[in-house]
Amino acid sequence: MADFVYGNCFAWRFCSSSSKKLLLFIVPLIVISGFFGPRNSNWVSLSGLQSTRPWLWGYSVSSNSSSSSSSSNDHLDVKLLSTKHADERKTMADSNVVMGVQDKEESLSNDSVLNSSVSPSLPVEAVHAQEPNENDVEFGLNISLLKEPQSSHSMNESVDPPMKAREPKVYTNLERLESGLQKARAAIRDARNGNQTTPDHDYVPQGPMYRNANVFHRSYSEMEKQFKVYVYKEGEPPVFHNGPCKSIYSTEGFFINRMEVDKQFRTEDPEKAHVFFLPFSVTMMVRFVYIRDTHDFGPIRRTVIDYVNLVAGRYPYWNRSLGADHFMLSCHDWGPEASLSVPNLQKNSIRALCNANTSERFNPIKDVSFPEINLQTGTIKDMIGGPSPSQRSILAFFAGGVHGPIRPVLLEHWEGKDEDIQVFKYLPKGISYYAMMRKTKFCLCPSGYEVASPRIVEAIYTGCVPVLISDHYTPPFSDVLNWKSFSVEVSVSDIPNLKRILMRISSRQYIRMQRRVVQVRKHFELNYPPKRLDVFHMILHSVWLRRLNVRIQDM
Repeated sequence: MADFVYGNCFAWRFCSSSSKKLLLFIVPLIVISGFFGPRNSNWVSLSGLQSTRPWLWGYSVSSNSSSSSSSSNDHLDVKLLSTKHADERKTMADSNVVMGVQDKEESLSNDSVLNSSVSPSLPVEAVHAQEPNENDVEFGLNISLLKEPQSSHSMNESVDPPMKAREPKVYTNLERLESGLQKARAAIRDARNGNQTTPDHDYVPQGPMYRNANVFHRSYSEMEKQFKVYVYKEGEPPVFHNGPCKSIYSTEGFFINRMEVDKQFRTEDPEKAHVFFLPFSVTMMVRFVYIRDTHDFGPIRRTVIDYVNLVAGRYPYWNRSLGADHFMLSCHDWGPEASLSVPNLQKNSIRALCNANTSERFNPIKDVSFPEINLQTGTIKDMIGGPSPSQRSILAFFAGGVHGPIRPVLLEHWEGKDEDIQVFKYLPKGISYYAMMRKTKFCLCPSGYEVASPRIVEAIYTGCVPVLISDHYTPPFSDVLNWKSFSVEVSVSDIPNLKRILMRISSRQYIRMQRRVVQVRKHFELNYPPKRLDVFHMILHSVWLRRLNVRIQDM
């Protein structure tokens, strides 16, 4: 309005009397608003992407998008006021930022330091993404659809036209980190468009097992070049910086323990970190914090709250992004429940979970699904390998206890009913579980009480094509791997038709699937020390992908 008055009305010397009266009214109003208008404010805007494609990068839109804020019920704008008053800081502590979750959680009490920052919080936004078309779906990651916001610029570019000689800008550590991530996004887009990938003398991903092999290869190479993780040093074993290595939760313990000694991706300088790892073990909390048979989740909840409060009060990084560049990892069934202890941990942070159940708020766009591996001896040495397809005489096999809603249905229809579909509640004495898998073409992997099952990895290790029987499950590394090319998905309602479904797969198609299982096995192997592209690096790569979706900016 001010541009209109001064630029038009004053330039025209013969304004009408009505325009002059309007001017006399507007000018004082502008002057008054300059004294009493809002001074300093920061905005954080994160909204859920309306997409059914879990592998699509980008789970929110720009914080400058007013149209999306008015049309979507999936996001909540939170105004974080920079103020000196303690009561306003308490108000900030009750604010939540929603990322892809519709229903809101109650905040922590006002005496918590979570989300209350001494300095203004930094705005967090995400890379723009578009809905993929049918031709793009097969490539999975859809990197070519990523677009940098128009307001973004690299460190070598100038936003304003050069008016006069100015001193070079001093860039912050955060700006340098984000510039590096921006270059990585550009390189990945080039790979998506078919440009040649970087030279690699090791394994080069190829084949239909990948949603887009070129994109995965370039993304992985970019991760190796620059990705850095800061592991908070607070906390003491056995609950922190420690985890089980000989159990069904061994992947959790292996990753936590490995990050403690990693030299390639871990950094001792938090200013150089792209993400921050919260090194608590939910499995160890269940063992040492939870009071057995009490059904009281309070001690675990308070442990998570206290730990996040500790790092949020001691460091600026949690508050500046509301946890969006932090991640936790858990293979225990109670991992998702533990994350609910802190609203922004569940809504904003990257949660790496074995129990990747979308009906329990697992968000494939933001969260990471990684495999459950049951290490009884602490090594996979005796678990790897199996005969060729021609030496596998059993069509399908399952053996396991009865728990959860799916396995009773499987046992009812197939236990002792058919020689081709060998289903057991308990294996007869003298029969080896792994020997049966090595004789089988298709290994049945039904969910128990939770969606994850170690049988999926056991099948892959032994060269048996996994048959996933579950509801609401996001298989591990689905952002990269095309599970339909090397596994079979069967709905619970189709359990009675199981034999017909498997017999319908031709011998030629089965051989192709079995060979792909052997090829993707390297991504599920747990090695000491880790090797390129194994399960440790695949978990890190999935976290890297989620970090690329988010941009954190200085004011």
